[in-house]
Amino acid sequence: MASPSKAGAALAALREDLVGDVFAPGDPGYDEARAVFNVMIDRRPAVIAQCVDEDDVVRAVRFGRELDLNIAVRGGGHSVAGMAVNDAGLVVDLRHMRAVSVNPGAEAVRVAGGATMSDLDRACQPHGLATTGGRASTTGVGGFVLGGGSGWLDRWCGLAVDNLLGVELVTADGERVHASADENPELFWGLHGGGGNFGVATALTLKLHELPVFSIALVLYRPEFGPEAVRTYRELITAAPDEASGGVLYLTGPPEDFVPPHLVGTLLCGALLTYAGPEEDMRKLAEPLLALPHESEIVGVMPYADVQCMLDDPPGMRNYWSAEYLTSAPDEYLDAFCAGGEALPPTGTIHVLFPQGGAIAAGPHEYPVPYRDAPWAVHPFAIWENPADDERCVSWVRDVRAAARPWSTGAVYLNFIGDEGAERVVAGLGPENTRRLADLKRRYDPDNVFRFNHNIRPA
Repeated sequence: MASPSKAGAALAALREDLVGDVFAPGDPGYDEARAVFNVMIDRRPAVIAQCVDEDDVVRAVRFGRELDLNIAVRGGGHSVAGMAVNDAGLVVDLRHMRAVSVNPGAEAVRVAGGATMSDLDRACQPHGLATTGGRASTTGVGGFVLGGGSGWLDRWCGLAVDNLLGVELVTADGERVHASADENPELFWGLHGGGGNFGVATALTLKLHELPVFSIALVLYRPEFGPEAVRTYRELITAAPDEASGGVLYLTGPPEDFVPPHLVGTLLCGALLTYAGPEEDMRKLAEPLLALPHESEIVGVMPYADVQCMLDDPPGMRNYWSAEYLTSAPDEYLDAFCAGGEALPPTGTIHVLFPQGGAIAAGPHEYPVPYRDAPWAVHPFAIWENPADDERCVSWVRDVRAAARPWSTGAVYLNFIGDEGAERVVAGLGPENTRRLADLKRRYDPDNVFRFNHNIRPA
């Protein structure tokens, strides 16, 4: 560690040189700058550098290296494990770097490193274009994409990394690097699932797809009809075209427009059918779900960017998530899924079963995304406000995982989980891929400066 005098001089120089704001403990605005969406995370960085452009990022990283500080990178700050902040280190905060530039003719978009999913979706929508995005509008695009990227469009146009055309990166040495299929191809490979291990992604270029119309059916059922609704959805989606996606979920009715007032606070089972196409085609698919006894329905065309906001997790809550990827979803497993739903803590928690297949399974298998072939994923998503509910909610998530284990492929999508240890990181990348990524890590970050992530240790 640097001496106090050297650290003080370096911090003064950073405040002078950085175009963006710099926060240290005791500064006005410091506590606001270090807060992330999961209030279980309460970390105190030594310095927060709120960068406004790539030059600022270079300055910040070089400052961190000069003082031998560990570096966390904040895009959306949506990591459930709080990987966007650290204790006594440097946070490179990209939230002021949110520009999105759409090139309709090339069907491509350049997204700055601090942009959220809402920034991306809203910019693309006027052009009738979209790409696979996270299922919450507040998710940061950078971490989402580099971690793999699963969303409502993935069965149709692939995982987010399957649509990655290029990344602009600032490395641990403070150098600018561009990675694409033609330039630094090994690094480009590693960025398809390897997350923030190799540097600060200041911009990403993504392939876009024509999406002139998007349709949904959201049907809510009393829990006694849940098992039948879940089985019906399984049969429907198994035979559906790739344009169809969605999931089945248990939730406590939130005070949102899609929940009738008399169902707010009530345990519900929901079936969400999303469709990258016209309402007429979606309605034909949804008929079996609508034929079951249900409490409410929303059926019709809805802008994709609006659908992306439907299941946003509220800020200021405590969060604990996990996931299992499944070899199949037979009746025996669906019974276990519904039992987990019946035991749902009534705190805002959501219990979701997502379909995969389609373009996910058909996508390039050379990337470090070993969950690609699993036909289903279960995602227990605990959200609560009162710390007294910590044990109850965490135990529920672990119980859901344990119930799914007989059908687990062993692989996992790392963006869906918190810090569950080194073995789960390997499960999220694949053993052979992990060895290759460790060699890449040694080349680009031999000192493991970027360790506040699902970490890959240098070989």
